[in-house]
Amino acid sequence: MRGDVVVVGGGVIGLTTALTLAERGARVRVWTRDGAGETTSATAGALWWPYRIEPGEQAGAWALESLRVYGGLARDAARTGVRMVAGVHAGVRLDGLGPWAREVAGLRGTAPGELPGAYAAGVAARLPLIDMPVHLAWLRGRLEAAGGAVESRTVASFGEAAAEADVVVNCTGLAARELVPDDGMRAVRGQLVWVENPGVEEWFTAADAGSSATTYFFPQPGRLVLGGTAEEGDERTEPDGATAAAIVERCARIRPEIADARVLAHRVGLRPARVGGVRLAAGRPAGGDALLVHNYGHGGAGVTVAWGCARAAAGLVP
Repeated sequence: MRGDVVVVGGGVIGLTTALTLAERGARVRVWTRDGAGETTSATAGALWWPYRIEPGEQAGAWALESLRVYGGLARDAARTGVRMVAGVHAGVRLDGLGPWAREVAGLRGTAPGELPGAYAAGVAARLPLIDMPVHLAWLRGRLEAAGGAVESRTVASFGEAAAEADVVVNCTGLAARELVPDDGMRAVRGQLVWVENPGVEEWFTAADAGSSATTYFFPQPGRLVLGGTAEEGDERTEPDGATAAAIVERCARIRPEIADARVLAHRVGLRPARVGGVRLAAGRPAGGDALLVHNYGHGGAGVTVAWGCARAAAGLVP
């Protein structure tokens, strides 16, 4: 691969795509408006699972490709932030999952009495659980080791990047709404509470597709991440006190010791959902010489499909 590449967007999708391109020989720069800690990716609970993402068949393939990568990265968890952790998805049935589920090692239906409360069905597995601040720092470090660079820069149009590169890769998430522009982009607000971990070692989720309230907890190093919400069209970035209290209460129904855990922080992220699902395509805008590659619209599963989508996007670059 020859020529300069500018990847616009410094979240997990942008950094993973930039790293993939750099390790294939491209000279890559990432232009990011936000520091790694301010991106939606940094807020993610980051359990591998194809959640709120379309199109289903392609997303399943991207997710499985990413799962294989995370399995390898988990062998160096301290550096990569990726660990394999056991847990259960309550309210999920094996026969209700897509074909991808058959290729997830150890994924099984739960036995009677294995689930808490009134949940009658669920699936259990050891899955990648990713400490995003650590993982984003690792991605950046590996990108820089491959000759890439991350630059703090806000753009008003992709033409700014096209003036400096042969290839521009759009990994801007929700900002694609204005930059493309794409009026199919929708924010799905997620609020989280970080608490001191009272001894929880396994993750748990219970998501009702018809409700904006979900229940989950993820044991991350130094904290237990409690969630959550899936509020479509809500773009408030400040935490809501009543919502936070409800999150803690729901999680404490599953593990009562959570009720007394000391709160460490509140977090809000806006998932970049898109009508029609992920856009992965390339073209040359009228009047321009640069190739524009789109890789955005990953909803609540950016971490889950990051490597699969990065490789697909890199495959569009000659």
